[in-house]
Amino acid sequence: MVLSVGGVDEAGRGPLAGPVIAAAVILRVDQAIEGVRDSKKLSASRREELALVIRAEAVAWSLGSASVAEIDQLNILGATMLAMRRAVEGLGSTPELLQIDGNRCPELSADYGGKCEAVVGGDDSCPAIAAASILAKVERDGLMQELHTRYPAYGFDRHKGYPTKAHREALQTHGVTPEHRTSFRPVRVALANLTEPAS
Repeated sequence: MVLSVGGVDEAGRGPLAGPVIAAAVILRVDQAIEGVRDSKKLSASRREELALVIRAEAVAWSLGSASVAEIDQLNILGATMLAMRRAVEGLGSTPELLQIDGNRCPELSADYGGKCEAVVGGDDSCPAIAAASILAKVERDGLMQELHTRYPAYGFDRHKGYPTKAHREALQTHGVTPEHRTSFRPVRVALANLTEPAS
């Protein structure tokens, strides 16, 4: 009988800058946290409110990340799986069932004792994955807000590193920061067009 379910989701696969963040959350199988749903369907303020509740009420939760250097070295899929594995390993306990948003599970250690299943669209259908999506999104948005204070010309506080028109124009105008993913095409193009990258 399944008593607890772990959910894992990520934030930050598509941006041109910043790390990818994964979160893992364990809930009791009968546990429902009111208002928890796919983070993309919530306002920023509501996500922040729910993140506090999730951290307080979940059986366990953990965050994992993969850096820009790891993204460029491994590719974004490999870095996402790495961040997810780190989040799961940080839980400190093993749920009977671990659900991963998407179509594949990360490689877990050989002594991991739980069952892992991939769930396409899981942030809409699985409460633990939805909770994880909120924690991952809130954490990453906070990190991008911090990067905005260091690189205000790029607008990280608004687009969070995604390839908006304003972001691509900033790359052409101001160059590439150390927080940009050089393996992503718009960043490579900006590097090729500049003789001296931003420091």
